[in-house]
Amino acid sequence: MREITVFTHRRPEDTATALARLVERASGAGVSLRLDEEETRKHGVKAGPAVEVNAPVKDDVELCLVLGGDGTILRALQRYAGTGVPVFAINFGEIGFLATVEPENVDEGILRALSGDFELLRLPGIVLDEPAVWTAINDVAIHRKVGERVAELAYALNGEEVGCVRCDGLVVATPAGSTGYNLANGGPVMAWGVEGFVVSFIAPHSLTARALVAAPDDRLTIHNRSREPLDIAVDGRPVGDIPPGGRIEARFVDEVGTIAQLAGSSFYRRLREKFGRLAS
Repeated sequence: MREITVFTHRRPEDTATALARLVERASGAGVSLRLDEEETRKHGVKAGPAVEVNAPVKDDVELCLVLGGDGTILRALQRYAGTGVPVFAINFGEIGFLATVEPENVDEGILRALSGDFELLRLPGIVLDEPAVWTAINDVAIHRKVGERVAELAYALNGEEVGCVRCDGLVVATPAGSTGYNLANGGPVMAWGVEGFVVSFIAPHSLTARALVAAPDDRLTIHNRSREPLDIAVDGRPVGDIPPGGRIEARFVDEVGTIAQLAGSSFYRRLREKFGRLAS
């Protein structure tokens, strides 16, 4: 039987109706929906012909279907990074820049997901090699701890120091993540398909600190020259810190995540529709 992993965001009441429709459609399509322990508990789902409950998340499924916003989509993309399993997302978040369809088209979206009526887009990532191995689909953020003094961050590319900036933090973003934290920092928007990553600063205490777009083969080293440790977040989730005098290493990797999109969709249409809607 065909198997699909299902992820939903933290408010089950928002996605309960859509999940019920998905279960109904999956039963008629000969598809088994896999819900892990968290999803089973969250929705109180019972096992059935189209539903496997308390199912461990596994790699050999044909699709991961997300009912949620960008945070949940990123969680799915991270979980299936490097596996080739596509993530098909129906937006139940605020922006949903990575979503495949909007909630008003939930029935069409479910049909397209179950029938495989979509195209695949490969997304790059940022890999942290030190102090631990993490993969970001959107961005890696280094920032000062709450209540602590301004951070002092030096950064180098391929061993060549580019600068040292007093700031609240630094963001390393992929093209997919350039419309997030990086954009809020005043960094450039990078179109999907661009190879490389951008380094931008959070509240720099300098008039000359500017975002920098690095080449895909450039290896980034970030040094903590502050007196206090700095927090590290990968796609918005805390993963550790950099001690005073410590450093992290980051590099660009191509085709890490796989996202589903409808035929005729484009990065520029997403940009216009998502951010144009927020401005109206």
